[in-house]
Amino acid sequence: MALGKYSRVDGKKSPSSYCSTVTFVVFVALCLVGVWMMTSSSVIPVQNVDMSSQNSKSEVKEQVSESNESNPSSETNESIPKQFEDNPGDLPEDATKGDSNEKAQEENSTSQNSNTPENTSDKAAERNQENPENKPKSEDASKTEIENGEEKTEDGDSKMVDRDSEAGETRTDSINNSGSQPNTEIDKKFDSDETEKKSEENTGIKKDGDEADGQIEVDGEAKDLVPNEVFPSGAKSELLNETTTQNGAWSSQAVESKNEKEAQKSSEPNREVVYNWKLCNVTAGPDYIPCLDNLQAIRNLRTTKHYEHRERHCPEEPPTCLVPLPEGYQRPIEWPTSREKIWYHNVPHTKLAQVKGHQNWVKVSGDYLTFPGGGTQFKHGALHYIDVIQQSLPDIAWGKRSRVVLDVGCGVASFGGYLFDRNVLTMSLAPKDEHEAQVQFALERGIPAISAVMGTKRLLFPGRVFDVVHCARCRVPWHIEGGKLLLELNRVLRPGGFFIWSATPVYQTGAEDAGIWQAMKELTKSMCWNVVKITKDKVNKVGIAIYQKPTSNECYEKRSQNEPPLCQESDDPNAAWNVPLQACMHRVPVDASERGSQWPEQWSARLEKPPYWLLSSQVGVYGKAAPEDFSSDYEHWNRVVTKSYLTEMEINWSKVRNVMDMNSIYGGFAAALKKLNVWVMNVVPVDSPDTLPIIYERGLFGIYHDWCESFSTYPRSYDLLHADHLFSKIQKKCNLMAVVAEADRILRPEGRLIVRDKVETINELESLLKSMHWEIPFKYSKDNEGLLCAQKTLWRPTEVETIAYSIG
Repeated sequence: MALGKYSRVDGKKSPSSYCSTVTFVVFVALCLVGVWMMTSSSVIPVQNVDMSSQNSKSEVKEQVSESNESNPSSETNESIPKQFEDNPGDLPEDATKGDSNEKAQEENSTSQNSNTPENTSDKAAERNQENPENKPKSEDASKTEIENGEEKTEDGDSKMVDRDSEAGETRTDSINNSGSQPNTEIDKKFDSDETEKKSEENTGIKKDGDEADGQIEVDGEAKDLVPNEVFPSGAKSELLNETTTQNGAWSSQAVESKNEKEAQKSSEPNREVVYNWKLCNVTAGPDYIPCLDNLQAIRNLRTTKHYEHRERHCPEEPPTCLVPLPEGYQRPIEWPTSREKIWYHNVPHTKLAQVKGHQNWVKVSGDYLTFPGGGTQFKHGALHYIDVIQQSLPDIAWGKRSRVVLDVGCGVASFGGYLFDRNVLTMSLAPKDEHEAQVQFALERGIPAISAVMGTKRLLFPGRVFDVVHCARCRVPWHIEGGKLLLELNRVLRPGGFFIWSATPVYQTGAEDAGIWQAMKELTKSMCWNVVKITKDKVNKVGIAIYQKPTSNECYEKRSQNEPPLCQESDDPNAAWNVPLQACMHRVPVDASERGSQWPEQWSARLEKPPYWLLSSQVGVYGKAAPEDFSSDYEHWNRVVTKSYLTEMEINWSKVRNVMDMNSIYGGFAAALKKLNVWVMNVVPVDSPDTLPIIYERGLFGIYHDWCESFSTYPRSYDLLHADHLFSKIQKKCNLMAVVAEADRILRPEGRLIVRDKVETINELESLLKSMHWEIPFKYSKDNEGLLCAQKTLWRPTEVETIAYSIG
């Protein structure tokens, strides 16, 4: 047998050695065939894909196990992304295309098979026997599991398989015998695109909940995406999970019963829910606000002395109809041009232009409504008026010390609109009254505003949160009934904050104005407000009085009479949801650890830094110490917005101006948008932890609300709605269809809704939104967490529903 070795002289083998080698190979091959036939009980038909898949799957698992043992630091383990990991630098480049696991397994398999000549010979012989023509393996002998147009690898991941329906062939990405990649990056991308399209054609449209983990749907096409680009929360992934108690080894009766009911339901035939949307037939038409246009409730009021008819009167059952669009509606003009003009057909109201046109509130100019001045008190421009205030009182420090402002009786909100130029955020409010559509004008212009009135109930804000309160010719009778309305401003004004009053009693000497001025002097003195400045705007020819709220209780204690009285110690100044007004004053906090005892950090440092009154002994919303909880939330939303919302949602953020966060917690989402030209209405649901004071403390603003009711804003107010784990909570107590109808009402056509929630809630929402003909350009799910981005369209139903209580 020594002659059977290669000759070292001329590099050739002798004929006898060659024959011996051939004989040996044939013998080994026949032995392998015999062994294979003995171990195989039957020949598996090609059609039996399931059995073949299971056998193939077990073989692949054994192969991978051996590969991992021989190479424990293989790329396969390294390329599996951690749940919600936010550092893409830790992943190989190919992981961003969703195929790193498959490539790593193939490379490991190739490496192991080429380690020894014996393995190479055995595998070659086995391939020759199973596929003598050396063609690609058939589906039944594949090392992968092929189901529903996807190729699943041994670790559970899946990649799309390109099936040629005419030739009956299956094409997959593979590594050639030398270990090199047969296709270039461009070829792979093209093949991937074709694979996805053909797979979708063969498998049909996916049912709700059928998305593979880690897979994203963009414009109806499934694409692979690294989870950190969608849920980039990293070590803060607990922010997405609710805290639940542990039951140990015992399940609860509720869980057992729920599981059984779900199992019985799943065994029933799938029945698709059909939603029948109708158009709201109401007197208000396209401007319908359900809680403000409940005409039946308004007619039944015993009195309207305190503007009760302008307050909220929500129907017991919220409407599920859709509000019609104004005729000729078109995409709103973008900010900042919208501050100067808006489309007439979007808000087709001329009454205010007729009544206030000479004061430069609003004018009709062709297809536009223009806003040349601002309001009655600054008809020659709001910026000059704002500068006059700054010059007369430098301590007001617009955009530094004074960041959050409340503008009462805002008109068309030009004051707040131009304060944006000074880095000031203004909450503008006015009632839905005879000054037709003033708040609607403000919102269409891209200026924050809500429809509200100072009547019989507290404003829906916490106590001690506004740095400045402003009233320019707002026609509010501050001095009557013991100063009850001015005392409400005292509740929401921060200690040391300013009240700016620009009205005729300040500078006119008529009998009525003089009497009001005298009454205001006496009232503000008894409230311990200090008059810090009275000045005159010579351009606008108006007077301005500026008051300051005290920072201690010393003045209260020195008063000869307890009028207005101090509130009871049990009275919570933060309680605001349907709480009646009281003619009393709350004491000023003096403890160093109490909110209101110190002025917040200057803007913008206050945005990022935990408030001084958040103590480590307090437990935050997510279970950590409050300051750490706050910081975690801020970091979490910075990652989400930067790595997901700004890059993966395909949203044109230049067209986004009015934003609402429907479940704000700490306001982290709004804070993460600080560099964009947007403003955010932060909503804290009334049954959620009361974190709204924290939002104000960091230089943002918001309001309390119950999402089982309508929001106090006009239809088509917002460009983007954001809901983080909100719908799964409110659907337990609210009519989900009504909440979705409300979202449709307040969102502008072509506006976006971003929802982060449980997968089952996401799927239900998707069905509801699609039934309203909304588009779903983006959907993602992983580990029972889902992310959905939907876009409202111009579609309106043709069938009409008459809302009897809103017909006048």
